[in-house]
Amino acid sequence: MAVRLSRRKIASYVAQQLVAGVKTNRLTLELAAFLLDTKRTNELGLIIRDVDYELSKLGVVMAQVTSAFDMTETMRLAVSKLIKDKTGASQVHLEQSIDPSVMGGVKIDLPGLQYDATVARRLTILRTNFKK
Repeated sequence: MAVRLSRRKIASYVAQQLVAGVKTNRLTLELAAFLLDTKRTNELGLIIRDVDYELSKLGVVMAQVTSAFDMTETMRLAVSKLIKDKTGASQVHLEQSIDPSVMGGVKIDLPGLQYDATVARRLTILRTNFKK
């Protein structure tokens, strides 16, 4: 009888393989085949989140940056430097999404951490404090 692997062990394996330079296509197929074979496809989102966390422990941070406008290269470098300084990461990979509702500023989502310096958040705080 096969031993059931925990999500954390699967995520740790995937993160270590990514850092070691294993091709992502091969690793993706391997993970998909494993999840299909063990009937655990419903755990995919959780495993991806766990892989992000494991990568951050290995010094590779995947950051989701939300802003109202496309970031300039100078802004990308500044955000990467901020993340490196705060997390001690050796590598930072930014994925940007544009959301006009934030109005300005940035929101940075990291594994286990969020930094929200958007105009929309500041207005919400101002409204909340004004009502008191």
